Amino acid sequence: MPSFDIVSEIDMHEVSNAVDQAKRELGNRWDFKNVEADIELDDKRITLSAEQDFQLEQLTDMLRMAFAKRNIDSRAIQPDGDSKSGKLVRQHLTLVQGIETDMAKKIVKLIKDAKLKVQASIQGDKVRVTGKKRDDLQTAIALLRETELELPLQFNNFRD
Repeated sequence: MPSFDIVSEIDMHEVSNAVDQAKRELGNRWDFKNVEADIELDDKRITLSAEQDFQLEQLTDMLRMAFAKRNIDSRAIQPDGDSKSGKLVRQHLTLVQGIETDMAKKIVKLIKDAKLKVQASIQGDKVRVTGKKRDDLQTAIALLRETELELPLQFNNFRD
């Protein structure tokens, strides 16, 4: 029986490359000359720091542009709060991977409400969709692609 998995994953190597690219751009921009600003990547967290709020917004835009150049969906970045210490303003961004239970239930409900001839089941941090025909599975993929969800989805492990 044909099936595929719906997952939400990001390639950490590409994220590292995108952060490095944004850092290089930060060093080359004239509006950041003699300004204390930085982009740091921890395990699953990115920290942006700058002297003022508008510079922080520019850093965020540079990071999103670097992500776009590397084909990483910017919806994988979730703001995790701001902090101010001394003369620096910091913004913490969390990299989101995996499908949480609430989102998985929403995806399953979306597929069932469309009355497609497929079954969706939650398996950990992914959703498996099975059906009798390959065309039904492709219809389910098209349905999920046109639906605007707040998390990037990938479809893998397609089996006939």
